[in-house]
Amino acid sequence: MAEVILHNVTKSYGPQTALSGVSMTIADGAFVVLLGPTGAGKTTTLRMVSGLDTPDQGDISINGQSTKGLTPAQRNVAMVFQQYSLYPHLTVRENMEFPLKSPLLRTPRAEITRKVAEVAEILQISHKLDNKATALSGGEMQRVSIGRALVRNPAVYLMDEPLSSLDAKLRADLRVELKNIQSNLGATFLYVTHDQIEAMTMATHVGVLDHGKLVQFGTPREIYEQPVSIYAAGRLGQPHINILPADLFGPAPSNATHIGLRPEHIQQGEGQDALVKRIEHLGDQTRLHLSFKNHDLTTVTDAHTALRAGDILRIQPQRPFYFDANGTRI
Repeated sequence: MAEVILHNVTKSYGPQTALSGVSMTIADGAFVVLLGPTGAGKTTTLRMVSGLDTPDQGDISINGQSTKGLTPAQRNVAMVFQQYSLYPHLTVRENMEFPLKSPLLRTPRAEITRKVAEVAEILQISHKLDNKATALSGGEMQRVSIGRALVRNPAVYLMDEPLSSLDAKLRADLRVELKNIQSNLGATFLYVTHDQIEAMTMATHVGVLDHGKLVQFGTPREIYEQPVSIYAAGRLGQPHINILPADLFGPAPSNATHIGLRPEHIQQGEGQDALVKRIEHLGDQTRLHLSFKNHDLTTVTDAHTALRAGDILRIQPQRPFYFDANGTRI
């Protein structure tokens, strides 16, 4: 495995700046998730690291070596895309063997057989090895796509929203499997998603991107508990953070424009009156949608609450964040 360092990486496509001065260290064995909406620069970052594209400025090193002038093959990285990109006329076994048969790797036949069997067992597709790729379900095809990357044992695994096209249950199952695989291999993963649940559950570190700029980098817990801005605060957390006028509950810092309250940071039973507008029962918890001084906000409460729509609930902030007019944390 290897450490990956991006230093002041900038990339433009015509007049559009895709990345602007991005610097980031992906430690050896880390599972780093790049988080942000479409257009934030996530996939562009992967393309820079993989060698599918080159920076206009800055440098990227893998395992202490600059990647300038290196082809994707020379960088020893493996990439998994959102689309499965399998060879439909080949079996699962042949698809997984394909990268090992590269003239650059020159993998012995016995080693190919061993690696494919080992990875197929990890991904629970051993019984599918002789099936044609076209005979697989979507989840099985994505497992094969992931397996084709795992057999190579590259320096870095690059994954571009590999679970986004799967159904919810399969996404949840593969999240667990991917994290276990990464932990067991001690592998370095750079993983792109817009799904905050994937970021919270899999990442050792999260890079929050906004229009090509890295606005915060840290553990999921650090970003959740100490966001640097409204934008960063809104990337993690379900339900989303409540952003309200700074003085809605009373006096606020002089330069504060907004108060940010995580749903669990709204204390119930004390404070000022709020109207319960809607209740969502989710099994392990209940979400309350409230109206407070003509502002909507969401909080969470006990799964077995007796509250009903139309009830009055007293609330007050607990552990609030304050932000200035630019959305920067005070």
